Amino acid sequence: MGNYYLTEEEPEKVVLVGVISRKQTEALVQEYLDELAFLADTAGAVVVKQFTQKLDAVNSATFVGKGKLEEIQRFAEDQDIDLIIFDDELTPTQLRNLEKFFKIRILDRTNLILDIFAKRARTAHAKVQVELAQLQYMLPRLTRMWTHLERQRGGIGLRGPGETEIETDRRIIRDKIAKLKEQLVKIDKQMATQRKNRGKMVRAALIGYTNVGKSTVMNSLSKSNVFAENKLFATLDTTVRKVVVKNLPFLLGDTVGFIRKLPHHLVESFKSTLDEVREADVLLHVVDISHPGFEDQIEVVNETLKDLDIQSKPIILVFNKIDAFSYEKKDEDDLTPKLRENYSLEELQSSWMGLSNHPCIFISARNKINMDAFKELLYEEVKKVHVIRYPYNDFLYSI
Repeated sequence: MGNYYLTEEEPEKVVLVGVISRKQTEALVQEYLDELAFLADTAGAVVVKQFTQKLDAVNSATFVGKGKLEEIQRFAEDQDIDLIIFDDELTPTQLRNLEKFFKIRILDRTNLILDIFAKRARTAHAKVQVELAQLQYMLPRLTRMWTHLERQRGGIGLRGPGETEIETDRRIIRDKIAKLKEQLVKIDKQMATQRKNRGKMVRAALIGYTNVGKSTVMNSLSKSNVFAENKLFATLDTTVRKVVVKNLPFLLGDTVGFIRKLPHHLVESFKSTLDEVREADVLLHVVDISHPGFEDQIEVVNETLKDLDIQSKPIILVFNKIDAFSYEKKDEDDLTPKLRENYSLEELQSSWMGLSNHPCIFISARNKINMDAFKELLYEEVKKVHVIRYPYNDFLYSI
């Protein structure tokens, strides 16, 4: 029985699996797997190895082919691997077949993200949101998920609701989902009332990919102490603070980070967080300029804004972490085209400030670099909204 219980001192050893296909290039799959590795690290696991396979399409029964399955199995047995994580949402059939083949636990990207959310949830609101998303994910997978419960094993992907015998009943799970949805409706109404009670004060919202430094920006602007660390989804609950720049007050909200392949269960469950973004007057889109895929991350956020139909709001692009930026300078006799990693920060600054339809600023929130210029830009954007809302408050701008 001892093998079934894992402590926090014994991180789970995991391997990651991705498929290179016509839709996903090798470089893109590697980027996804690197992000998956960061997710696994955030959940408390140790990634031992990454596996990829080139296929025309994902295998409908086992995700990857038989030869790759056997290769992963040999490695897993040799290295005493606890868990195999696949970089896509697996169907119930794939999950069942893979667990039958490997005889160890299988997780997909969605379940891993759900686990991190369960671990990060602090308030009652966040816990309800996460539990609803987990149950919606688990409902079609009940048959295979409850096979672990006889062992009551802990570990990644097994946190949260559903570890009692009564919840093996699908009808009870559906009833619980319905009750959680009712609970969320009530909470969302309360939060909407709270937003209305803030009056007509101008509201700004920090948005961006996960782990780009939104909470650090919030702390720097509001002089508060919002939780921030180098982990994915460090912030789940929306935090709102009053900020005053040059005698002009406004509200600033910090929201949950976006990510590629975000489970639709979570998008729906965290609707109230997105409402904070919908109702904001100004959006501060924070970008990690030091991340090699920052342009793709910008696109993920922009697509989400389009889905919410709010891409027309005033947006400031805040390129953060300039202190961590690095690049590889090309030799003068190298005639090959420049790649993304060959551009200096100065070149990126000039290109983005020239091409973007939105105001841009380059800062380091952690090291307080260029923060005065950022506050000046923020002041001007908030003032535009404030002047329309309060046309007779000219004294505020006479500083």
